[in-house]
Amino acid sequence: MKRPISSSSKVVAVCNYYRGGEIPVKEEQVEPRSGCSINAAVEVLGDRWSLLVLRDVIFGDRRYFRALLTGSIEGIASNILADRLVRLVEAGILTRGTAVRGQRARYSLTEAGIQTVPIIYALGNWGLDWRPGGDELRSRQRLMRDEGPAFVEELMDELRVRHLGAPPKPHDGPGPFERLDAACAASDGTAPP
Repeated sequence: MKRPISSSSKVVAVCNYYRGGEIPVKEEQVEPRSGCSINAAVEVLGDRWSLLVLRDVIFGDRRYFRALLTGSIEGIASNILADRLVRLVEAGILTRGTAVRGQRARYSLTEAGIQTVPIIYALGNWGLDWRPGGDELRSRQRLMRDEGPAFVEELMDELRVRHLGAPPKPHDGPGPFERLDAACAASDGTAPP
C-alpha cells in the first residue's frame, strides 16, 4: 500500500526543484473527473492563480521565479507560485529550462501555453464589461478588444518568437507588445507628447 505524500515532503520536493533539482515525478497521473473537455481545461487552469501566472508570463514577460513573485500585483505567496509553476510545467503549458548551479531557471510557454491567450483575452473582455478595475490595466484590454482577434493572433505569433524560437513575422508599424505598452503609458500619462 502506498503512503500518501505528506504536505511537508511536497514542500521539500518543490524547494529542491527550485534549487536546481529534477522536476518532481508523480508516481501516478490523476485521471480527470470526466471526459468533458471543459472539465479537463478547468482542472489545469481553473484555480485562482494559474491564469494570473500565465498572464504575467505572457504580458509581463516575467520568465523567472523571482520576477513572477515580485511582479505579481495580486501578491502571490512564494509557495503558491512554486506549486503553480510545477503544475503548469507538468501539464505541458510551460517548460522550465535547466538551471546550472548558481543560475536561475527560465520558464517558457509551450504551444499549449500560447493557446491560452484567447482564453485570457475572453476573460479580460468579460472583466472589462462586468468587473471594476484600474485604468492602466483596463487600457490594455480595451486596445486588445478594439483591435480584435487579429491582434490576438499577432500577439500569439510574437510569443512564438520569444518562447519557441519561431522566425519573426513582419509588422507594419509597432508590434503588439509595443502597442500594449503605449496604451498603458497613455492611460497613466507617461506617454511622450
